[in-house]
Amino acid sequence: MNLLLTGCFSYSELQIQKLKDLGYSIYFMQHEAEGVPLSVSEVDAIVCNGFFLHHDIDTFSNLKFIQLTSAGFDRVPVDKIKSREIKLFNARGVYSTPMAEWALFRVLEYYKRGWFFGQEQKSGRWTKHRELKEIFGTKVAVIGAGNVGQEVAKRFHAFGAETVGFDIHTNETFGFDYMALIETLKESAEEFDVIVVTAPLLPSTKGLVSCEVLQAMKKGAVLVNIARGGLIDEPAMCKILKERRDLFAALDVFETEPLPQHSPLWKLQNVAISPHNSFVGDGNNRRMFDLMYNNLKAFIEQ
Repeated sequence: MNLLLTGCFSYSELQIQKLKDLGYSIYFMQHEAEGVPLSVSEVDAIVCNGFFLHHDIDTFSNLKFIQLTSAGFDRVPVDKIKSREIKLFNARGVYSTPMAEWALFRVLEYYKRGWFFGQEQKSGRWTKHRELKEIFGTKVAVIGAGNVGQEVAKRFHAFGAETVGFDIHTNETFGFDYMALIETLKESAEEFDVIVVTAPLLPSTKGLVSCEVLQAMKKGAVLVNIARGGLIDEPAMCKILKERRDLFAALDVFETEPLPQHSPLWKLQNVAISPHNSFVGDGNNRRMFDLMYNNLKAFIEQ
């Protein structure tokens, strides 16, 4: 069975050998936009990320298995994959730990004014800051109560925050004190000290954090986006952050990436920008390979 691997994941020689030992013939291409190293009609399985942004899935007539190295499904033609009954797996759980830690870090960095003390250290100044805040006793909303959202909630809960998950259900969910329907976010946004966005980007969730939600946010609130830029109405966010300097936004994802140099977000003092980096962690390689190995093993043994 022919398995196509792409450079979206860095394999060790031992990992490649383990896949071969399962019975796969391995083909590798570094860049997903380049030519495929075998006839596309001969590809049975693929591990990729944005591969089908550059290649027509209809030409992969024998494809039966896709393993994504991303948690989201927004870069593959899901409807075509379903209609052809191709097995599709994402990187569920692989990046949850570093992303959750990143969300907590960004809030702590702001609450404890980490950059202030860094600047004072560089200047050799012994300066106290009297306006530090605590996570303990805050109320945190997590938009999207999936794997990443649960890990975010667990960490804030450990610091003594009340955690509320917003999703399409209100079932009891690990890490959350209680759940709320996502359509109620607008009417309750003013209650939260911190809002963390972890939901998938779907047609139904695009612009979910709307102008109305942003306007309703509590005085001094923090907005963290570690999901997808399209979940937030970015022009409205730029406008409101300019007007309301009491708000703070830690943004790791944007509608257009890289974030254009002309974006006003770069110059706002109440914004922290990172280049879609929150998913990075030194445990990712192990978790991702274990996941793909188990999925590929089950597939070839079926």
